[in-house]
Parts: sequence; C-alpha cells; structure tokens
Amino acid sequence: VTFFLRVVFSFTMFGNLFEEDYSTVSNNQYGKGKKLRTKVLEPPAPREFTNLSGIRNQGGTCYLNSLLQTLHFTPEFREALFSLGPEELGLFEDKDKPDAKVRIIPLQLQRLFAQLLLLDQEAASTTDLTESFGWTSNEEMRQHDVQELNRILFSALETSLVGTSGHDLINRLYHGTIVNQIVCKECKNVSERQEDFLDLTVAVTNVSGLEDALWNMYVEEEVFDCDNLYHCGTCDRLVKAAKLAKLRKLPPFLTVSLLRFNFDFVKCERYKETSCYTFPLRINLKPFCEQNELDDLEYIYDLFSVIIHKGGCYGGHYHVYIKDVDHLGNWQFQEEKSKPVVNLKDPQNEEEVDHPLMILKAILLQEENNLIPVDQLGQKLLKKIGISWNKKYRKQHGPLRKFLQLHSQIFLLSSDESTVRLLKNGSLQAETDFQSNDQHIFKTLPPESPGLNDNISCPHWFDINDSKVQPIREKDIEQQFQGKESAYMLFYRKSQLQRPPEARANPRYGVPCHLLNEMDAANIELQTKRAECDSANNTFELHLHLGPQYHFFNGALHPVVSQTESVWDLTFDKRKTLGDLRQSIFQLLEFWEGDMVLSVAKLVPAGLHIYQILDGDELILCETEIADGEDIFVWNGVEVGGVHIQTGIDCEPLLLNVLHLDTSSEGEKFQQVIESPHVFPSNAEVGTVLTALAIPAGVIFINSAGCPGRESWTAIPKEDMRKTFREQGLRNGSSVLIRDSHDDNSLLTKEEKWVTSMNEIDWLHVKNLCQLESEEKQVKISATVNTAVFDIRIKAIKELKLMKELADNSCLRPIDRNGKLLCPVPDSYTLREAELKMGSSLGLCLGKAPSSSQLFLFFAMGSDVQPGTEMEIIVEETVSVRDHILNFFSSQFCFIGDAWHLRKMDWCYEAGEPLCEEDATLKELLICSGDTLLLIEGQLPPLGFLKVPIWWYQLQGPSGHWESHQDQTNCTSSWGRVWRAASSQGAPGNEHVEVSLLYLGDIEISEDATLAELKSQAMTLPPFLEFGVLSPAHLRAWTVERKCPGRLLRTDRQPLREYKLGRRIEICLEPLQKGENLGPQDVLLRTQMRIPGERTYAPALDLVWDAAQGRTPGSLRQRVADFYCLPVEKIEIAKYFPEKFEWLPISSWNQQITKRKKKKKQDCLQGAPYYLKDGDTIGVKNLLVDDDDDFSTIRDDIGKEKQKQLALGKRKSREALHEQSSYILSSAETPARPRAPEASLSIHVGSFR
Repeated sequence: VTFFLRVVFSFTMFGNLFEEDYSTVSNNQYGKGKKLRTKVLEPPAPREFTNLSGIRNQGGTCYLNSLLQTLHFTPEFREALFSLGPEELGLFEDKDKPDAKVRIIPLQLQRLFAQLLLLDQEAASTTDLTESFGWTSNEEMRQHDVQELNRILFSALETSLVGTSGHDLINRLYHGTIVNQIVCKECKNVSERQEDFLDLTVAVTNVSGLEDALWNMYVEEEVFDCDNLYHCGTCDRLVKAAKLAKLRKLPPFLTVSLLRFNFDFVKCERYKETSCYTFPLRINLKPFCEQNELDDLEYIYDLFSVIIHKGGCYGGHYHVYIKDVDHLGNWQFQEEKSKPVVNLKDPQNEEEVDHPLMILKAILLQEENNLIPVDQLGQKLLKKIGISWNKKYRKQHGPLRKFLQLHSQIFLLSSDESTVRLLKNGSLQAETDFQSNDQHIFKTLPPESPGLNDNISCPHWFDINDSKVQPIREKDIEQQFQGKESAYMLFYRKSQLQRPPEARANPRYGVPCHLLNEMDAANIELQTKRAECDSANNTFELHLHLGPQYHFFNGALHPVVSQTESVWDLTFDKRKTLGDLRQSIFQLLEFWEGDMVLSVAKLVPAGLHIYQILDGDELILCETEIADGEDIFVWNGVEVGGVHIQTGIDCEPLLLNVLHLDTSSEGEKFQQVIESPHVFPSNAEVGTVLTALAIPAGVIFINSAGCPGRESWTAIPKEDMRKTFREQGLRNGSSVLIRDSHDDNSLLTKEEKWVTSMNEIDWLHVKNLCQLESEEKQVKISATVNTAVFDIRIKAIKELKLMKELADNSCLRPIDRNGKLLCPVPDSYTLREAELKMGSSLGLCLGKAPSSSQLFLFFAMGSDVQPGTEMEIIVEETVSVRDHILNFFSSQFCFIGDAWHLRKMDWCYEAGEPLCEEDATLKELLICSGDTLLLIEGQLPPLGFLKVPIWWYQLQGPSGHWESHQDQTNCTSSWGRVWRAASSQGAPGNEHVEVSLLYLGDIEISEDATLAELKSQAMTLPPFLEFGVLSPAHLRAWTVERKCPGRLLRTDRQPLREYKLGRRIEICLEPLQKGENLGPQDVLLRTQMRIPGERTYAPALDLVWDAAQGRTPGSLRQRVADFYCLPVEKIEIAKYFPEKFEWLPISSWNQQITKRKKKKKQDCLQGAPYYLKDGDTIGVKNLLVDDDDDFSTIRDDIGKEKQKQLALGKRKSREALHEQSSYILSSAETPARPRAPEASLSIHVGSFR
C-alpha cells in the first residue's frame, strides 16, 4: 500500500521548499599545519556532555530528524512501540521470505529508539529506516514539509500495525474530535457534524498567538440574524441561529501546526509569515471544549516539543526544542561547565589533586561497597569537576575504560566492563601515595552544583539540531515566536500524564530484552573499535635518518652504505613531548656523542634535504608540525661529513633536466640533443646552469608547461638571468634548454615532441584583478590536482606579463558563480587541498594571503548590504572585538567606537546576533575566515534592557506639515528620516494625504518598565518639544512592522516584557486629542465617508468597535451606522487593502444554506477574507445620497496600473534573466544547479490485513 498525500497550497506546492544551494567553487576555510593521514573506518564519536544522541542528516532529512526526536521523547509512544514483540511484528531475518509478514517500519523505529536511548554514539543513522520507507537516495536528498510527514508517517504506522495489539496506537494517543454545531434560536434544535483530527491547524496571519487563534476557532460563534438568517429543518423556515465549533474529545498528546507558509494571489508568489506568534508553555483548553464539567487538570496541557523552521519559503532548515520528560540528558550550560569546581589554593598540590587517579578514587570511596557502573562514574566525574572525561583527560589518558584497565592495581573492572570496583588490598605503595591526597580532595570538592540537581525537580529543554544536542533555557523558546527562525509545529502533553519513578534517568526502562542485548553488544564493539582507533591515532611512525650514516653529494644528502642501514623506524606516542622523543633516541643510539639536533627532513628527487630544526623540548609532538611517517634527521645541527649543510625551503635542491647540443672533440656541434640531470639549489641564479655545463655564453629556454609532452619553450631575457630558479617557476623535473643564439629555431621545429597544444581539460582561469595594465585580461593555466597554488600564481603573473614585484605582493582568490571573490588561497596548498576544481576561475589580486594565525573577513556598515559590496580585512584570530576591531573601524570611518557594535551576517544574508562579548577574541567567538561582520550603529543595551527606535506617526497634509486627524494641529517636522509607505492606516481617498513615519530617536528602557513609562521617556526626546503633547495619556503606541504601524499596544500599566516585543522592536507614537482606554475586545478602526460623485473620501475618523458580542459583519455595520447616525439598511461598508488598492465589501448577507447544499459559513471578520485588525480603514457609503456600487478611487486606479506595469516589468526581467542563464549554461563548464521539480512525499507499506 502506498500512501500519497497532496494538499493544495500547504505542502505539495512547496515540494522543493527547503532545497539547499551548493556553490561550484568551495569557500574553503584554510587551516594551518600539515595534513595527517586519512582516518579510515573511524568509529562514531561518543555522546557529548548532554548524554543525548542526535540523528545524522542524510542530506535533506532535517525535517524527518526533528519529528523522530519528538516521537522518541514521547515516552508513552516509545514504550507502546517497544511493547510489540517479534511474535507480532516479525523478525528482520525473515523480511526476504516470501510468506513472512514482517512489519519492517515499526521494527526499524524500535531499533532507532533503542539506539537513541542506549548506544554510546554522538548521532544515530536513519538509513535503515528510510530504506524501509522505500525511499531512494534522491528522496533522502530532497526536503519536505514536516507537517506533511507527520500525517503520512502516522498513516503508515496505522497500516503497519493492523492486526496487532498496537492497532489503535495512533488513534489512542493522537486522535481527537471536533464537533460543529448550528443551534436554532427558536426551537433550540441542534444540527451537528463531528470530525476527527490528528493535529490542529491554526492560522498565523493577523493572529497574535495560539490562545487567540483557538479562541477564534472554538469560542467565538457566528450569529445568523437580521438579513442573514438560517433555514431550520425543524421549524421549516428562516430563523435566528448561532454556529460554533468545540473540541469534543482531547487526545493525550495535542499536535498544533502553524500555517506560516502562504501564497499571495495578487503578486503570485509564495511567502513565509514571520510576524510575532506567541504560545504558552502550559495551556488550559477548558474554554475551547464542549464538556467542561471535568476536573480542571483534565484540560491542562504542557508544551514538550517545538519544531522550528529557519529560513524562507524557498530554503531553510529544521531543528527541534525538546523537553526531557524522563530526565535522560545532562542539562548544563557551557559557561557552567567551564568553571572548575575544584578550587585549590596550594599550587604545589594542584597538579596532584587534579590527576584523574585521585578524583576517580575519591568518587569510588564515596559509593556503597566502592562499586559503581562505569557510565555513572563518568557522570559523577562531570558533576564533581564541572567538565567531562573526554574534554579534560581523553587527549592525554585515552578513554575512561582504557584508563581503568591500565591501572588494574587500583581499579577492578567486571568481566563485561560495565562496573568498576576500588581494590582495597591493592598495591600498598599506591595506597600510601594517595591516602593524604584523598582527604584533601574530600575537603576541596564541594557538593554537587544546584544546576545539576535541578534535574530532579523539573525536566529541562534541549535544542536538537541533527547531530548536535545543546541545552537551552525555557526563556529561549520565546525567541522562536517570530522571525525567519520561528516555531512551525507545537506538541503538548496532558499534564496529568505522570511517569513512573523507575523511568526517571533510566534509559533502559521499557526497552525489550532482545534490544537491550543488541545495544549492549554494539556498545562493547564500539568500545573495542575506539580503543583500537585511539591507539592508532595517538602513535605515529617516524623514520630516523642518522647523520653519521650520510654524506653530502651532488647538492643533497645520500646514505653512505644503503638506505636500510641508514634509516631506523620508530613508533612513538604523539602525546609525549619533543624532549621525550630526544631522550628515547639517545637511549637507542648508545654510540652517540655530543649534541643531538632533530630536524624535519624530506626525500626529494635529488636526495634528502633538511627543512626545519625542531626546538622546544616542552612542546607536545601532536602540537608540532610532525606528521605521521615524517622523516627526522638526527645530526649535530652544523655539518655532515665535514660539509656545512644549508637548511630550509629556500635552498631546497631541484633536479632539472638540462638539454643541450652535443659538441665533438674538435668543437663541432651536431644536431643531437643531450639530456642530463643536474641538481641546483632553489635560491641559485638561473645563470649557474651555464657555469655547471662549462658553457661560456648562451641562451636558456625553460619549459613553461612543465610536463613531458606539453612543452612550450620560452627564452629567458639577459636581465632575468640573475633571478633564482624558484622565481622563474622551475621545480623538480622541469626541463631547461641551452642554445648558442636566438636566431636558429631549427632545433625547436625538428623536435616535434616539444611543439604540442595545451590540454584543454586540466586548466584554470586566472583573471587579472590587480588593477594594473596588462596585455592579457585572463589566461588559462594548465595544472593538476597536485599543483601548488604558488606555481599557478607565478605562471599567471608571467603569462599576464605583469611586474615581477607582484610575486611578493599578490594572491589568488577563487571566484564563485555570482562573481564574488572568496578567501585568498595559501601558496603552500595544492589544488586538492584547496578544494579547487578544474575549470574554476581565480582572481589574481594585490596583497598577501593570510597566514595560518590570521583571518580573512568581509565587513560592511549597516544591515542593508548587497552581495559583493563588502569590504575586506585581514586580522589576527587572537584580537578582541573591542580593542582591535571596533578601534580599527573607528579609525577608518571616523566614528566613536562606543556608539557602534558588530553583528555576524547569517546564512540568510541578514544581520545575525550581535557580538556581545566585546572583550573576547575572534577565535573564542568562533569567527572563521570568510565570515562577514556588519558594523551596526548603536550601542548594545545592557542585559534586561531594550533599545527601542521611536517614530512619530501622523497624517501628512498637502503642505508637508504634520496634522492630526482628530484636531488638525499643525507642527513642523525637521528631525530624522521619514518612511512613506502604503499602510492600512492610510487615508486612501485623499490623494494629497499619506501616512508617514518620522524618526525621532532611540531610547533605552528596561523590559520591566510599563508602556506608560516608555511613552514618558520618549517625550524627553528633543523633537517632542514642538509637538505639544500634554501627557503620555495623549499618545497611542503601535509596533512598526514592514515600515508601517502594526500591532496596537494597549494598557499603559502593562510591563513591556509581557508584550513579547522581541529584541528588534520599533515603536511609533500617534498623538491624541484626549486620552483613551481601549478594552481587550475593542477594535480601533479608521472610518471614511465616501463623497458622492467624486470618487474620493472625507478625512478619516477613529471608531472604537466593541466586539465582545461577536466580530460579525452585522455587528460592525450596526456600530458604523450608529456612529454616523444613519439607518443600518442605508449604509454599505468595505475594508480597504492598500497593498492591493482594493476594497472588499462587508455584507451581512453572505451565507445561503439549503437542505441540499450547504456552504461553509463566512468566518468572523478577524478571519479570511477580511482579517480585520486595529488600524484598518473602513469605507462608508451613504445609500441615501450615493447608490454607486463602486468603492474605489482614482488613486486606486493609478496604483493598480502601476502594479500591473511593475508585474509586467518583473516578468520581462525574469524572461531576460532566463534567456541569459540559458546562454550561460550552454557555454559554462559548471552550470548552476537547477531547482528540483516539485514532488510529493510517500511511504510504501506492505499489506497486513
């Protein structure tokens, strides 16, 4: 059976909703040091300090991972699935048998949940699970909607569990019931229809939060009266009635889906609703239920999971906030972990007490019978010293179990290595050595921190982002109310669901025996592999070349006798120091006398060459540049065999092939080429070739291609003969041709093998971006994956015919598909190490590439940054934000550093979180090369304070002055910047009146301050002096959203924290003629009376509509009629949509219900299609003097025409861009990745009926 779901506009239309983009050229962040050998078959990493396991992303399965973690942290679902044994589900071994009924999906879910609970690995894999879904690799790379997956996965599970004791699992835990009723006011007859739900889908647009949305859905009722009556079947006539919906049955687990993705039918484009949408941690559903006579606790639900979507409607990523109901994880923040609990004042004893032997022995002595499981021993260690074993001791001492095995005289491990006991009759020497220190430990180790003991009182929250698991606080959930990273699905559990005490902090609870045994065996196998891998990774092979066994010959070092007798292989622990290595070699070489110097050497084609002398005996080997398989030359540091040895890369010997004409004994020259190898130092002059061959004068040609069969000879001018071989771009294997004159070219033409064309496959484009005049703007450079970037750069400088000085002051930078220059590539890298593909484009730019300790950063001023307009800077990674970065910017742009702050640009190309720790270094803040820093004006407010920009909101008259729509009091505007935009609060009929926002300044205010205090503080801004505002009561406050007034803020005495404003809030203030006190059910509307025959409106008047009796069209029409003193049947009203320049009439006669065909009732005015809210404009037409059906104005006609022309221009631009892209794709070697076609999500399930 194949489940296939297609929901229009909600899911399938976003088939490639979260598709990620991949660039052709990698923006590689270059590290330092040499690359070690590749680690093959390395076991998965163990769990982090949280002791929780993540799930690996297969490429596009973040939506699946988030939902699976939610189900895993639903203990009732997990344990109900575990209760189904092999006798009901079948066995994995029988899945390929034709007659066997193996329910593979539940079996794979069981195994995945067991791995998440018990397997000691950082992240589990879902490969087997997705294979059971019937998904291919393409499906695993394609991203889908998590709300769609939730329904399809539950449907697949229901089908898979047919005929088992778990057939009602989904229905029992997640299914609820809604009842829709129409009640006749005359006969009280109730017509009802019942429907089941798996999740509640609630609107986000124009709704403040979850409780508000549920109130609109299940409390507000629509009244059919006046000219909107209901035909009752019992009364058989039109009567007054009321329609409402209620929750009849609540499931134990309530799933809420937020409709954040919408479609704009005017603009014909998709968009994501990012406005503020609040939801409580605990919610009482009693007001929304049909039956409310039960105990109040039956209606209380607690939030335990929030699936979050980050990004827009065409790209993004899912992660999930999880509440650890069973206390399975270790909840502790990084800053808390970094504070060591052991506080020793005696520095002499500090090192001894910090030794793991002391601490582990002290922990075991506190346990009953000195016995403890090894896993709990690691947790106790974390609680005692504030940092895990892996973070503090693994690098030096290896895994915990291996450490216990190595100290068997003190610790006794059980046969299965699951528990450890402290030996009482062990080594007497060990006992006496540690006895005094143990007592010191007991005095200095304080009790367990309260932060950890909080696990006992209440569950904690974690952020699970694929493989990564991090602890969070409850207040962090509020950050997901709004923005591009915001809540998308909410999961609540009934508060009366209590967990048994034995399940607390016990991951083995409820897991079947066969899965326990499987996970235990897998953990033992993992431990064995990690021990083997740890041993392999912490040792390396060194090849010792003994100086007395070598002599200097033909420009390099060579063995005196043979290679085998001159080289000793040594396996050594890389965790030891250089002094330990030197001492070990001393012990091996008993014959050695005098000083011993260790140097890094390398075998080159000419022989052995010494590059670097190793200094600093205290250095740990793994921190030096010694790699596995390194050649170490052991000598006295001065000479070998009486010959002084030059060291370093500058004098590296080059083996060159020198070609010249054969000369007879009489001096005659034959047309026969002699090829002979010669060795020269890299820093020697090219002219030494003539001296070595005893040729008095001649012309030297070099092979610019550098590979046999690809020769392209170039003569070296006389003025360049004093250049070194390296400056000429020569390397090992390069060919050099010696000739007598420039004129005779017969040799080159006769040797046809030298005249070949450049291979068109192995090349790179190098563009001249040095801003220097050159005959060539772009050249092709042949290369292989092992070609050094330095060689490519030198070739490019030469072929572009640029100045030779650029060799010391230039670098190569990759160019991405958008033409942006990426980070410079270090000269020492090969193309493979730099991750540069053949056919890529590089830019030759002025300036040196950053060193290994430096960062290459982009920076810009302000948050509105266009791609490609950033500036660049190279800084040390150890500099701090305050002392160096801000000071640098202040000197460059001449501003005061305290009035600005830095933000890191996020992947959406928007200003991310601020760099609050201005005294921290860039390395500590995890800033990497290639990151973009934005310099934002404004000082960061202290913790608990808000920095709020204040705007003045008032209608602007024809004269350009600011005038009130209530008293028309004029005042000039001369401060700040002005926003003028289409707004629902505008005056659409008056072409000379527009709504604008005037910037007044910023205020810094506490989150605990009230709205009245914010208004009072705003009145202290200088521009307020000319506005003549009497008191804060004469100001109305709005939030600013999309440069327009948004949400109306009521209740002056309410603290700002309770408004959930967020960190980037902006407020606009509107003047009032007199104070007002709006209630929670009052709606503030702008009403405008239409002027008959002129297609325009009178100035707007404020109307307060009490919607407590119902937000229905009839109620609003009655209120407007009373306001204008007109009969209700003699007016028509319509809501204005300024962004569309359209009017939507509001009529009470909008429902017709018959017995044969019933149309769904029009929702209240807060819902579709009106979405009525504070500040909306309502047009009023007096039918006594104006019987025209049209509400529009001349301004609306102009606006619609402009929108039409704009849409036409966009369409033409898209067509032109498409044609240009098609041309580029047809000619480019690496085309851009096209957007994948839309595809529906399906899970394939066998038939078990």
